[in-house]
Amino acid sequence: MTSWRERVLEVRLGPPGHGGFCVARHEGRVVFVRHGLPGELVSARVTEDRGGSFCRADAVQILEPAPDRVPRTCPVSGPGGAGCCDFAHVAPSAQRALKSAVVAEQLRRITGIEREPEVEPIPGPPDSAGGWRTRVRLVVDAAGRAGVHRYRSTEVMPDLRCPQPVPGTLDGIAERRWTPGADLVIAVDDEGHRHIVELAPAPEPGQHRGAGPGGGRRGRGARPRGARPEPERGASGVADPLDTQNGQRRRAVARRAAAHTARDEWVVEGTGRAVQYVAGRRWEVSAAGFWQAHRGAAECYSDLVAEWANAEAGESAWDLYSGVGVFAARLAAQTGSAGSVHALESAPGAVADGRAALGDLPWLTLQAGRVERWVASHSGPRPQVVVLDPPRAGAGKPVISAVAAAAPARIVHIGCDPASFARDLRLYLDAGYRLGALRAFDAFPGTHHVECLALLER
Repeated sequence: MTSWRERVLEVRLGPPGHGGFCVARHEGRVVFVRHGLPGELVSARVTEDRGGSFCRADAVQILEPAPDRVPRTCPVSGPGGAGCCDFAHVAPSAQRALKSAVVAEQLRRITGIEREPEVEPIPGPPDSAGGWRTRVRLVVDAAGRAGVHRYRSTEVMPDLRCPQPVPGTLDGIAERRWTPGADLVIAVDDEGHRHIVELAPAPEPGQHRGAGPGGGRRGRGARPRGARPEPERGASGVADPLDTQNGQRRRAVARRAAAHTARDEWVVEGTGRAVQYVAGRRWEVSAAGFWQAHRGAAECYSDLVAEWANAEAGESAWDLYSGVGVFAARLAAQTGSAGSVHALESAPGAVADGRAALGDLPWLTLQAGRVERWVASHSGPRPQVVVLDPPRAGAGKPVISAVAAAAPARIVHIGCDPASFARDLRLYLDAGYRLGALRAFDAFPGTHHVECLALLER
C-alpha cells in the first residue's frame, strides 16, 4: 500500500476517540484526526502512516465548522505543534461533553457498564481560558532554550505561550539559557512561591543508571544543588534532516527510559521545597516530585475520597500509590488512633516528605516499596477500605487480584486514563465488586485528559 503521509484528505469527522482525536473514514481506512470536532467537514493532512487499517492526520482546514468551535486559545498546540492543549479549539462545555463520551465508550466497551458520567470542572475559580496548572515540566534544546516537544516527536519547540500555567509561572524563562539536554521543572506552591529546578540531562541509552552527562554517578564529587554547568555555545538545536521517522521514535523510547534514572538536581530559584495545603494540613514537598498539576485537584479528590471511604473509628485502611499521603491523612483522621492506616509509595523522596508531614499520626505508616509486592505479601489486619491512585497505566491484574483477595468492603479507585481505568474496573467486577459511584473531573482543561474516580463495593 502506498503511504498516505502528507496526503490531504477531505473527510467528515465522526465521534471522538480516546486520545484527543475524532474518527473518520476514507477509502476504507480509519483516519484519526486531531484538531477537529464531531460532524465537521475538514481537510486533513496525514501526519503518520505505517500502513494497515488506519493512519493519523491533523485537520488543517475547517470546511464546515461545528457550533462548538471557538478561536484557538493556545497558539502552541495547533496542527504541527505541541500535544498539550489539543482541545484549545473547543468551547469548555463541549470539551467536557467530549470527555464524557470517551469515558462512557471505554466503560461500555470494556466493562459493559452503560453509564456516561458528566465530566465536572474542578471546584474553584473558572479556568477554561487557562491559568490552572501549577506544575510545568519543560525540555531544553541544544541551544539552551526551554520549550515543549512537538507532538509525537523529540523536536523541541521553544515557544512558551501555552495558557495552562498559573500567572507568573513562565516569567523570564524564555529569556534565559539553560543546560542543553536538561529538563526544567517549575512549581508555584500554595504560598505563591515559584521554584525552578533543573534536572541534569538524562544519560544516553546504554549509559550506566544514575550516570550524569560526564558518566559519573551522583554522590561524592557530584555537582552541588544550585551549581549549574554553563550552557554550551554555538549549538544549532536543529534536528538532523537525515533522521528517519522510525529512528527518531526508537531514540525517543530510549530517552524516555533513560529519563527515569537518577539525575542531579540544580535548584535555580526558590528553595526547591514547595509548600502545599490540603484539608488544613501542610506539606513541604520536592518541587521536582509529583503533585497534582491543577491548583484545586488535590483538595477536590481528597474531599471525595474521604466521603466515599467513610472509614469508622478503629478500622483498618490502605492507601496504595500514596505519594506523600494526602489520602492517607484523611483515612487516618477517620480511623483514629484505635485504627490503622498503611500507605505505600514507590518513590522514596515522596515517602520522606509524607512522613515529615504526618508525624502526628503514629497509627499511619507510610513506607517505600512496590505496591504489587507489598499487597501480595501483607499479613496484617484485613482492611475495610482501600484507596488506589495508580499511574496512567493502571493498577493491573496482580494488584487488583491481591486487593480483592483482602476483601475490603469499599475500594476507591482513581485513574487519569479512561482506558486503563475501565480495564481496572473490569477486574473489580470480575472479582465480585459492584460499581457504587462514579465521578469524572476536568482536571486538565484544554486537553483531552480526564480524571475518573470510582467507588467499588461488595
